[in-house]
Amino acid sequence: MTQGPKRRKPGITARVWWPWFKRAATAVFFMLLAWLLVTEARAVEWGAVLATLVGYPLPALLGAVALAWASLTLYSTFDLLGRHYTGHTLRAPAVMRITFISYLFSLNMGALVGGVALRFRLYSRLGLDNGTITRVMSLSMLTNWAGYLLLAGVVFGFYTPALPPGWKIGSAGLQILGFVLLASSLLYLLLCAVSRQRSFTIRGHELSLPSLRLALLQLAMGASNWLLMGGVVFMLLQQKIAFPTVTGVLLVAAVAGVITHVPAGLGVLEAVFVVLLSHQLPKHELLAALLAYRGIYYLAPLALAVALYLVAETRVKKAAPAHRRKAT
Repeated sequence: MTQGPKRRKPGITARVWWPWFKRAATAVFFMLLAWLLVTEARAVEWGAVLATLVGYPLPALLGAVALAWASLTLYSTFDLLGRHYTGHTLRAPAVMRITFISYLFSLNMGALVGGVALRFRLYSRLGLDNGTITRVMSLSMLTNWAGYLLLAGVVFGFYTPALPPGWKIGSAGLQILGFVLLASSLLYLLLCAVSRQRSFTIRGHELSLPSLRLALLQLAMGASNWLLMGGVVFMLLQQKIAFPTVTGVLLVAAVAGVITHVPAGLGVLEAVFVVLLSHQLPKHELLAALLAYRGIYYLAPLALAVALYLVAETRVKKAAPAHRRKAT
């Protein structure tokens, strides 16, 4: 008895073509981004950008620095939610220090370096097991992006940024997207409040839904952090563009940076702001503000994060011989 041809399972076919589609889409996006950057760079008066940077008013810079450090301090408390969630007993200052270091490395070098690898290294050296680290890290990232969904939903839905003339998506399309994002954040709260299934297994790790109270705190902290980041750019643009518009464009740029996997969103942030706001403000003023933003929010805090990381590594190396001597 002969057997007919074997049929491929739909899941196997999807696993074959999806990685290739993702790579092709990423390559196309990078090519478009490179073309956009080169085109825009030729049209920029770089002397005017430098002059704008040199002539920044001190109150604007001080306001931006204050908001930047408020944002970094707030983000450093995200892992404290994970401390409450998992019940581990590391001291709060140690947890905040690890979160700060990881966040700055993640901003400048990519999420896999800072958000994942560095967190595992630093937490494991303080005695946390991989399962606990995974839950802490997952809750922290969820806090960030749940807050993003809430804020993006409110901004796009109720304070829709004015898009450049002729854009196909239009303000109505962006507003619909906002309501979808807002509904997603509310759905998360609903799941935390009424879901009977509280635990899920993802890649061998069991994750549990937080309580409604903790979920509300996540959304409040995450959204507040994104607002502070928008405030930094708003101050550096010297309040010449409406705050909801600046925050909305920053939210768009953040997702574009995540999609492209470019460390620090290098070039992506600038391209998005120039494309979406050059009809409201000269390009040299936009680029000057974004260069200042990178210096204040990315580079200067990174120097502190590197110093803290080196101190942590030195302490571990000094402690290792002492442990060996006790063992003998």
